[in-house]
Amino acid sequence: MRTDTPRGTLPAREHLLAHTAGRPVLDVVIPVHNEEKDLERCVRRLHDHLVRTFPYGFRITVADNASTDATPQVATWLAHSIPEVEAYRLEEKGRGRALRTVWSHSDAPVLAYMDVDLSTDLNALLPLVAPLISGHSDLAIGSRLARSSRVVRGPKREFISRAYNLILRGSLAARFSDAQCGFKAIRREVAERLLPMVEDTGWFFDTELLVLAERAGLRIHEVPVDWVDDPDSTVHIVSTATEDLKGVWRVGRALAVGALPLDRLARPFGDDPRDRQLSGVPGGLARQLVGFCVVGALSTLLYLLLYSLFRAGVGPQVANAGALLLSAVANTAANRRLTFGIRGRERAVRHQAQGLVVFGIGLALTSGSLAALDAAAGNPSHGTELAVLIAANLAATMLRFLLFRAWVFPDRRDDDVSADDHVPADGRLPADHERPASELPYTVRNSR
Repeated sequence: MRTDTPRGTLPAREHLLAHTAGRPVLDVVIPVHNEEKDLERCVRRLHDHLVRTFPYGFRITVADNASTDATPQVATWLAHSIPEVEAYRLEEKGRGRALRTVWSHSDAPVLAYMDVDLSTDLNALLPLVAPLISGHSDLAIGSRLARSSRVVRGPKREFISRAYNLILRGSLAARFSDAQCGFKAIRREVAERLLPMVEDTGWFFDTELLVLAERAGLRIHEVPVDWVDDPDSTVHIVSTATEDLKGVWRVGRALAVGALPLDRLARPFGDDPRDRQLSGVPGGLARQLVGFCVVGALSTLLYLLLYSLFRAGVGPQVANAGALLLSAVANTAANRRLTFGIRGRERAVRHQAQGLVVFGIGLALTSGSLAALDAAAGNPSHGTELAVLIAANLAATMLRFLLFRAWVFPDRRDDDVSADDHVPADGRLPADHERPASELPYTVRNSR
């Protein structure tokens, strides 16, 4: 997977203005392949709906990916006939490729797509994009599996859809309800960071996009939809399911080894109300304290369990050292990810090495406490040993938090942004990083 995304955190979400100096607020992409029969009906129906109900400027972009029938001609004719319609022509097939290409070159702040069959009731379009326009959410998806959704389709497709989403929940810990509904939207600044990480160019594109967004902590809004299955759908279920399962394996492996820099997608300080400035408290401290206490409590339980197991076969000093070492490694890894929000493998070895130094300090403190207890009491009971170790661990925990925050996991976001001074504050790549005009796909824009 690619990891060459713009560095720095995403800018805070803002409510979009109704008028954006000649550019549309919404760009709805319709990816098509050999859809000459349905394309005009679909575009005109969608255009009529947006003209009547959508209060912002909009554009409809037909993304033709390697059609061999008259689809390109129909798309071109529509682009010349309707002012708000544009047509893209790609010579390679793939829905994901079509969406990536159009979204990457669109100037609209909100990007959406829907399938050409318009199986989803268009009344859900405004609720889909409203949270993105208002700045509430980063992505939005239509869900056919929500309780209030109304869906008409055969049992075969219903079973496959639910089974696939169950696989996503079990293998990738996905929490969104419907990955494959062809009715989604995303804010442009999020797409600019997320699309370079998405490798798939076919039907798994949607799933990969959502899984990575969710793992990065982005907010995904779900809209229950009314959906009627298209009996003439050209989707090949078996081949699509096979490619999806391969994609699940690939993404799961990348996430397991930390190959994706998802921390670069994190929202900045101030966008999360849990991080807002508290009087007399440094920014972010309250949230970090909560996370550290939770991790610390679990680490203490793990330590006591390991100590009790080791103590059955070895002396107290060896048992203490072994239990503390194993729990310290787990504690550093958990705090790195959960408390301080660091993902990926960058500096991971260094962090563990620094964590071991902190472990050494904790070991000296707890071992010293055991030595002092032995000198004072001679042959203390196991319960007394545990009580002394708990007190010593509390002191070591306070010291560990301070060292973690100031030394092991200092806030380096400002340094990262300044080091990459070629990336503007809004996170967008400058013009010389964009593809030259000769490499862009064929585009038809209305000339009126």
